[in-house]
Amino acid sequence: MEPLKKINSIVIPLLVDNIDTDQILPARFLKITNKDGLGEKLFYDWRYDENGNLKQDFVLNKPQYKDAKILLAGDNFGCGSSREHAPWALSAFGIKVIVSTSIADIFRNNAMKNGMLPIVLKPSEYGKMKEDVQKRPFDSVTVDLEKQEIILASGSIIRFDVDQFAKYCLMNGIDELQYIMKFTKEIEQYEKTHTP
Repeated sequence: MEPLKKINSIVIPLLVDNIDTDQILPARFLKITNKDGLGEKLFYDWRYDENGNLKQDFVLNKPQYKDAKILLAGDNFGCGSSREHAPWALSAFGIKVIVSTSIADIFRNNAMKNGMLPIVLKPSEYGKMKEDVQKRPFDSVTVDLEKQEIILASGSIIRFDVDQFAKYCLMNGIDELQYIMKFTKEIEQYEKTHTP
């Protein structure tokens, strides 16, 4: 994983509540075990028509959002099944940060393990960000993980909470297993002295 420290990007407004993992990545794509190409399957039934053509009016298909890395989602994002393919698809599409008023626990954990930062804001703070994004749709927003701040295009700052272990892993581009492997010598030493 690449370290995630500071992201500067325009924001994709996908202001729909209760987006579940089957909408993020439909079940028929769960047989895929390689992450390559999963970005093309993201929100497949929303992005493509019955002939497999892109729906030009869907927000993720608009050219101005092609390289956007921040997704502003509606409430209860990532609900439904625990499929890890959903965050894989978002990551493959280029999303690094997801902001909502509520993100399903399993989805949130899977997102962090795949190098994405899920941010939950209070409704008032979310409303402030939503309003700013709507007023300045193509101005960049900065998410600073180290400072735990979202700096809106207007210059307003919104603070956010994050699990400190997850923050450490994201900022260092490692997952939980890679973190544990840093202590291989200590683990081996412990095993030598505590073998039954």
